[in-house]
Amino acid sequence: MSEFAGEVRRRAQGRCEYCHLPQSAFRRPFHIEHIVAPQHGGLSRPDNLALACWNCNLKKGPNLSGIDPQTDRITALFNPRKEEWNDHFSLEIGAPLQQGIAIQGLTPLDELRFRYLV
Repeated sequence: MSEFAGEVRRRAQGRCEYCHLPQSAFRRPFHIEHIVAPQHGGLSRPDNLALACWNCNLKKGPNLSGIDPQTDRITALFNPRKEEWNDHFSLEIGAPLQQGIAIQGLTPLDELRFRYLV
C-alpha cells in the first residue's frame, strides 16, 4: 500500500476524501485507507485507496454500509471513487460550531451517510 501513498495523496489534493477537510488542519497525518476493506475482498491498489483523516477512517472502519434509522434499510456509505463529494455534501468554514466547520448532507440520505463517517 505504501507504494501508492504518493499517488493517493496527490489525487486527494491534501484533503480527507470523506469530510474534505485539509491535512493542514490536523496534527495527526492522514491515513491511506481501503475503501472496500481487504476482509470484504478489497485490494491494495489506487482505485480502492483513499486519503482519510483519522476521525473518518476510525468511524468508517471496514464498513461499506449502515442502517437508515428512519427506514431500517441498508444504505451504502459514500464512496469517493464512485461519487462526487460536492453532489452529496457541503462544507462551511466559519460555521457556528465548536471548530467553526459544518459539513452537511445535501439530502436526508446524504446526511445519514455522513453521520456514519464523522
